[in-house]
Amino acid sequence: MGIDAKTDMKGVDLTEAAAKRIVQILKDEPGKMGLRVSVEGGGCSGFSYKFDLVESRNDDDSIIEKDGATVLIDELSLVYMGGSVIDFVDDLIGQSFQIRNPNAVASCGCGTSFSI
Repeated sequence: MGIDAKTDMKGVDLTEAAAKRIVQILKDEPGKMGLRVSVEGGGCSGFSYKFDLVESRNDDDSIIEKDGATVLIDELSLVYMGGSVIDFVDDLIGQSFQIRNPNAVASCGCGTSFSI
């Protein structure tokens, strides 16, 4: 039973709450097929996560599919996100996608920036 390298997310997982929220968001976004999560240089801790709704996948994307939701992560970002869990949190502070990344040695208060 071989696993395609493009679909083997190296331990990146999506919670049920995140999947439900992605499906909800995409219902109101005609033409969008999924949520792209990427890692960029910058932010108060060195790297930051970026979230975008996209219309198509790129050749180097890995894909997470769960409960009708699709998340795309490019090859370079995946290097920094191996073992992570993408979650959606709705609490007193507000609603947001959050990434629990075991590779991060520090993160900022906003939860979108980290260092390795």
